[in-house]
Amino acid sequence: MDSRGIIELSTSPRACPIRARPPEVSYGANISHPSRSTSRQSGDPQTVKSPTTEIVKPILLIVTAVVALGSIVARADAIDTEHLFGFTIGTDIGEVGEKEFESNTLSRLGKRSGSYSALSQSLSLEYTAVQNLRLEVSATGVYYDIVGVPGLDDRRQGAFDGLSFDMRYRILDRAHAPFGLMIDAEPHWGRVDEVSGEPVDRYGVDLALVADKELVPNRIVAAFNLLYLPEIAHSRVTGIWLRQATIGVATALMAQIGPDLFVGTEARYLRSYEGLGLDNFAGHGFFVGPTIYANLSERSWILFAWNVQIAGRSADDPASLDLKNFERHQATLKFGFTF
Repeated sequence: MDSRGIIELSTSPRACPIRARPPEVSYGANISHPSRSTSRQSGDPQTVKSPTTEIVKPILLIVTAVVALGSIVARADAIDTEHLFGFTIGTDIGEVGEKEFESNTLSRLGKRSGSYSALSQSLSLEYTAVQNLRLEVSATGVYYDIVGVPGLDDRRQGAFDGLSFDMRYRILDRAHAPFGLMIDAEPHWGRVDEVSGEPVDRYGVDLALVADKELVPNRIVAAFNLLYLPEIAHSRVTGIWLRQATIGVATALMAQIGPDLFVGTEARYLRSYEGLGLDNFAGHGFFVGPTIYANLSERSWILFAWNVQIAGRSADDPASLDLKNFERHQATLKFGFTF
């Protein structure tokens, strides 16, 4: 899971279509922001929908369809949420002694202007050491293609980024409790600034409180993550130390629509701050998008998830969306197998 960083959507769509007559055009009328005013003719107000509403509504309709399909599918296998989501974490951690290899390709695309593309490739080894405890070590490489983005140097280069060590401890097992509950801590070290691609030394830890619950047993599952992502970075170009933190929530909803096949949606709301103690607000973004997961065999699986930023704002930019601290699009492709 452009990243930390998701749907776990909580808003239900309206299932009934509404017929509306075509809008009338009033020539010579002043045109203003669609969310602030509308033109009138013959005393009838014209309703103008915001771009965010136009994006969210079809996604909510998809969620409704997913839930419906998940509720009527003829065969439903047991749900394992360990790798079921793209930008969200589930509470399942595998059987004791299980070893797994995972590949995660993350693409972050789009800034306010210019061309921006950041690609990262992580390879991970995971091991369930004892009951309720899973350990993971990862190595990551990155590639940046940046041209004409204000505030960023043009850059077209790849590099080895860094290492991370993930520890997941399950507090409640969903099979024996009303819901699953887990804490996750992932300390990491990196050599490249995530946004600019500039050489740095980064030290941080990703912390998450994770919960999930099967809304319909073996068919529909929802997950919720509470996030705190502090980081310290030292620029090897300027020598400046920076401290920043991101907090947020991630949610996901997945339905089993066939044997070994899940579809759903994820949503994330992230807030960026200067300072580890959330000293100065830097910006916020809301992301939403679809996820699809499939078991390729008893030992292998594949997942694709895409999130688009549909709302947000940077603290120093009045324009819609925060494209300074985040990207317009984020997509992840994951593959794994046990051995």
